[in-house]
Amino acid sequence: MANQSIKIKTARTRRPAFDREQGIETARALFHARGYDAVGIAELTQALDIVPPSLYAAYGSKLALFERTLQSYMAKQILPLDKILSSDDSPAEVLTGLFIAAAKHYTHDPVLRGCMVTEAMRADDQQAAALAATLAKPISDAIHDYVANFCPSGDVDQITDYVLLTLRGLSSYACLGLPQQKLVGCAEVAGRALDVEFASS
Repeated sequence: MANQSIKIKTARTRRPAFDREQGIETARALFHARGYDAVGIAELTQALDIVPPSLYAAYGSKLALFERTLQSYMAKQILPLDKILSSDDSPAEVLTGLFIAAAKHYTHDPVLRGCMVTEAMRADDQQAAALAATLAKPISDAIHDYVANFCPSGDVDQITDYVLLTLRGLSSYACLGLPQQKLVGCAEVAGRALDVEFASS
């Protein structure tokens, strides 16, 4: 009996289509945890399980991907500023509440600490820092407008700068690992100065 060659058909496993939106979330966690400058293309492609040409095809560049991750953070993780500033409490109480909310928000995740946008503004890469600054401007403007409602005497810029400085300091110290309890205490101390500022306005 002649040997018959038996052809064995092996099913080829098809690789799932790359999920660009999930890729943004994966990259966001990397950028948030380590900063734009410290995350390279090799690390991104390994985390996303794609090759460099696929990353460029999906997002254009590392910088463009970073912009998408910042936008995702702004949409999903940023402090609810509008809600906080809409309170009927006194301005000093409202802004102190903002400080405390920030202290808690910046420390609720043991790895993704601080404000991603705030920290990105300090990137060595000028384009990345500029992207973050552009996204942060509406937040600064909203705080400025809120303060202006209670400080017609001309102290608006000074108090706004103080609020922004405090928020950025809270983010920085959260990234350095300061425990939430201590950071909240710092927020409360920072808020006490606002009683004096608004009382003298």
